Amino acid sequence: MAITDLPAFAHLSDDDVANLGIELDAIRRDVEDSLGERDARYIRRTIAAQRLLEVSGRLLLAASAKRSAWWAGAATLGAAKIIENMEIGHNVMHGQWDWMNDPEIHSSSWEWDMTGASKHWRFTHNFQHHKYTNVMGMDDDVGFGMLRVTRDQRWQRFNLFNVVFNTILAVGFEWGVGLQHLEIGKIFKGRANRQATLVRLREFLAKAARQVVKDYLAFPALTALSPGATFRSTLTANATANVIRNLWSNAIIFCGHFPDGAEKFTKDDLENETRGQWYLRQMLGSANIDAGPAMRFFSGNLCHQIEHHLYPDLPSNRLAEVAVRVRDVCDRYDLPYTTGPFLVQYAKTWRTIAKLSLPNRYLLASADDAPETRSEKMFAELGPGFATVERGRRRGLKSAIAAVRARSRAEGPTAPQADDSVAA
Repeated sequence: MAITDLPAFAHLSDDDVANLGIELDAIRRDVEDSLGERDARYIRRTIAAQRLLEVSGRLLLAASAKRSAWWAGAATLGAAKIIENMEIGHNVMHGQWDWMNDPEIHSSSWEWDMTGASKHWRFTHNFQHHKYTNVMGMDDDVGFGMLRVTRDQRWQRFNLFNVVFNTILAVGFEWGVGLQHLEIGKIFKGRANRQATLVRLREFLAKAARQVVKDYLAFPALTALSPGATFRSTLTANATANVIRNLWSNAIIFCGHFPDGAEKFTKDDLENETRGQWYLRQMLGSANIDAGPAMRFFSGNLCHQIEHHLYPDLPSNRLAEVAVRVRDVCDRYDLPYTTGPFLVQYAKTWRTIAKLSLPNRYLLASADDAPETRSEKMFAELGPGFATVERGRRRGLKSAIAAVRARSRAEGPTAPQADDSVAA
């Protein structure tokens, strides 16, 4: 079962959780108080550089009949789309730059370069996902309605195709993002409001149609006027650029939410949730990627997914400095800070998706102590006195997990589970 008692799972008292919230609030205030021209200059330069990169890609495709120009144009355009979606669009629509009062760079007016409508994404992502991060039955990003990513989700026959579905989702990720707000699952179950669904459907189709016309009709027709290009060469290059963007965006987002250590929660955790508990849930439900400057930029700074979930509306260029302080907080409260190299984190997400294509009875670890699914029940054998102060320091979740893992290794492998009836 997912976590039902977050403070108990984290081995923190109510006072600890309250103090944690106070410290994390202080980090937010320090960043907000220091925002200024340096930050405004960063986003304006990023937008200018992205637009220059896109124009360069379009110009290269004017010679796309040549294989070298085709690859150069597709790669350049793909990079421009990544930057627009990740470092600009995603972050602008989070309201990270609203403090500038610039109508062009404002969360309410930015429309990004993908099939999904910005207004739809701001609801499914900004509200549902960030408020109810990894809460079963509340956050649609847990599996995106297609994938089984935790043992808390009941196994169904179509989960056998987990890997196939994730491949399709990765290749067409912009379409997955666009369709998410339609709540297709509710439509099939007859639980959707017909009028509201029709409105959302019209808005989605209008935005998707504009994207299809732009990428697959207008620009190919324009470059076909060049003697060095054909309609088909530009169309295929544009499609390739979109796939490049889709695969990268999918990988970065999955690395932030589905590797080992990104915890899942139940609705019980939301009852009377305090500010400190919300912070704690964001920290434990997210995962980072070890990254340098280039990786930070091309990931939209979502390599700092933990910090982004703590402060979704703080400018992305500040998350690297925030991460230093957040990691220090985790160390002092003995909380895990989940991070790792990009390829390792991504491999873990695929391992989880492949593994959970099978029913629980074929899996080794229990639903309370698996890499992708843990709960406070995993600590039952440690006893209530485990979190006592030792050598002047209170033992917390990080030490508790290490103790359980050590005991598990000493006792040998766990028998496969017999129960596949875990409800979502």
